[in-house]
Amino acid sequence: MTDQVSSACRRRRCAALIAAGVLLPLPVLAGCSGDDASDAAAGASQDIAPAARERLKDGGTLRWAVDTMPGTLNAFQADADATTTRITGAVLPTLFTLDERGRPQRNADYLDAADITARDPKQVVTYKINPKARWSDGRRIGAADFLAQWKALRGRDNAYWTARNAGYDRIAKVAQGAHRNEVKVTFARPYADWRSLFSPLYPKSVMGDADAFNDGTRERLKVAAGPFMMAERAAHGDRLTLVRNPRWWGARAKLDRIVFTELPRERRAAALAAGAVDVAEVDQAAARKVASAGHPAGSGAKSGADAKPAARTALRGYTVRKALEPAYTQLALNGSTGPLSDERVRRAVARAIDRQALADTVLKPLSLPASPLGSHLLLAGQEGYEDHSDAVGGPDADAARSLLADAGWKPGGLTEQAKQKPHAAAPSASGAAREPSRKRGATDGRNPERPGHADRAGASASGAAAQDYGPGARPAAADAPLSAAGAVGAEVQRSALLHQSAALYKAEAAAQEQAGATTTSRAFQRRAARALGAAERIETGQDTGPAEARPIGAEQARADEEPAHPVAAAQVPADDDSRAEGADSRAKGAPHKAPHKKTAVVPALRKNGKPLTLRFVLPDGANSEQLRTVGERISAMLAKVGIQTSVQRVADAGYFQDHIAAGDYDLALYSWPGTAYPATDARPIYAKPEPAADGSLTVEQNYTRVGTDHIDQLFEQAASELDQDAAEHLMAQADARIWAVAGSIPLYQRPELVATRKGLANIGAFGFASPRFQDIGYTK
Repeated sequence: MTDQVSSACRRRRCAALIAAGVLLPLPVLAGCSGDDASDAAAGASQDIAPAARERLKDGGTLRWAVDTMPGTLNAFQADADATTTRITGAVLPTLFTLDERGRPQRNADYLDAADITARDPKQVVTYKINPKARWSDGRRIGAADFLAQWKALRGRDNAYWTARNAGYDRIAKVAQGAHRNEVKVTFARPYADWRSLFSPLYPKSVMGDADAFNDGTRERLKVAAGPFMMAERAAHGDRLTLVRNPRWWGARAKLDRIVFTELPRERRAAALAAGAVDVAEVDQAAARKVASAGHPAGSGAKSGADAKPAARTALRGYTVRKALEPAYTQLALNGSTGPLSDERVRRAVARAIDRQALADTVLKPLSLPASPLGSHLLLAGQEGYEDHSDAVGGPDADAARSLLADAGWKPGGLTEQAKQKPHAAAPSASGAAREPSRKRGATDGRNPERPGHADRAGASASGAAAQDYGPGARPAAADAPLSAAGAVGAEVQRSALLHQSAALYKAEAAAQEQAGATTTSRAFQRRAARALGAAERIETGQDTGPAEARPIGAEQARADEEPAHPVAAAQVPADDDSRAEGADSRAKGAPHKAPHKKTAVVPALRKNGKPLTLRFVLPDGANSEQLRTVGERISAMLAKVGIQTSVQRVADAGYFQDHIAAGDYDLALYSWPGTAYPATDARPIYAKPEPAADGSLTVEQNYTRVGTDHIDQLFEQAASELDQDAAEHLMAQADARIWAVAGSIPLYQRPELVATRKGLANIGAFGFASPRFQDIGYTK
């Protein structure tokens, strides 16, 4: 059975997946209660340099860096993205904005009132429109606009290429009320999240015609009703300018214009150093450069020490605003096939992970609250937030091992492939493929099949990922060259890693030779030859099983004592634990430490002769370094309970569509945005996959493929519950059930770092809050 994922949902959510930094974003809170964590998060919910309007200058231009120019300015189309949302927020009506804690607030610029005016026999919401509210063409905002938007988005007319119709499909009628500034919306079914509707509101000239809806707003919005309106879009497509709307009835915008500029993240530090932008969301490395520029040269600040004087001067003109982003990074467990189709194994993974340690890794260096998130549906600081991670349990290695044992995964034993096809022992290359942060233990790897010893090749991404675990699993590798398409997953990765290791060993050999260390150079040359030989055996189908390690000779031990250059732990020889750990710390800029005492290695687990190895897919781009660091720590945590991981690094461009949405992974890290309307927005993320008529599996946005009828029922009940307390209780039950089935494990709320020019006010790390564009400006 294949998976069928709505392409509309896929593209719409892709922008939210980090770097997938979506990708990256929750559990029993270590050291604090749920209320404590919520209060701490609320304190870091926003950093925008607030200032009263009278303190701001009139005029000025703001250059705002964005990831890409939007493919459409229609927020209800599949290719709408974060930039679409940012622009429409400045030029179109948003009837309910969000405050810093994610609470919907009536926008008085557009609405004098909006309330449920009837519940029985049907829910009726009455909107009273601000009589001053007008489109830039002079027409009043009114019932005709509401009616056109409902008809376009309710999902009954296939001529409209819509990405979503949640909520609009529950409406029975839209009509003018007692006067022209009143609109009455009658629902066929109760809808708790009615405040999410009609935002942004488009004019009937866009929503009333399918061609205008589909194509008329891709490049520009001809009619506006916000403090700004579109002026021009650069012919080469990398710049879009907004100017003050002369027909705006609210507080006059302080800025003359806002220029959105397409600027990839990797170029933002240079753009800031050149003074080319005024606002840009940045990564931690760029944030450190800005911060260090304010320190005198030689003061110990590292990140900006190498910057040229002119660049340092420019960077001193910026400050970094930081807050917790309304998004969280999760560990996704693909429950559709393989070992993770067993709920006990998924729960074991959850119990093996110390989420507090992962949150500390990402958030503590930024002095942001480092509590792991305890909910899939609400972020700490939101009303109704509660920690439900006790439904799966906190970190407990013994509990994880017990769950694995109950599922039939026991220590020791050869794989069936190894038993049936004995082969000559190949030199070990497991050091090249082993996870960067995994400790090398007391075993020397000579007897990987002996109970109580780790299977070194299993840890290095050997055949487990290609084993046949049952119907729907990835096929096992054939005894043929890779070019014959027989080897998949782990074999391909292992061969590539061996080639990578060989290249590293050759480079190290050359460096040692140049330094006059001939003996050490030869040792690295021999390692390169062994790695290439092992890769060749895999590629020609001669080696499909784990390789045994050979004893460490004197020359090899000497070569391990001190490499000439730092080498990542995953790429250094696996023969010596202290060497790997020392290289890992030096690669991160830490001082070299004395070798640690070796610790015992947990034996790999097997079931029916097959090793428990999970394929961990991670993005490979420069902007995903932090996500990979988190992945490495997770791999090390899982190894302590006998779960081996085979890490596959893939290009950022295909990470989401080719792997996450396609279900081509066992473990993965990606992020989801937070929402003020979880009953609506989170439902497709956790909906139980259903078979389609053509035999495929409709997963909506549930890329873990884990769900239950009970969870679906709770979402439906919550979406229809008009009593807020009762709805929150239903969502709490749903969240506990989502934790219990362990399809996804929230890890931490992501940091939001925004570099802004000094003197700018009411802009920065907005968190949940909707920007108030007319109040952004430069201080006097």
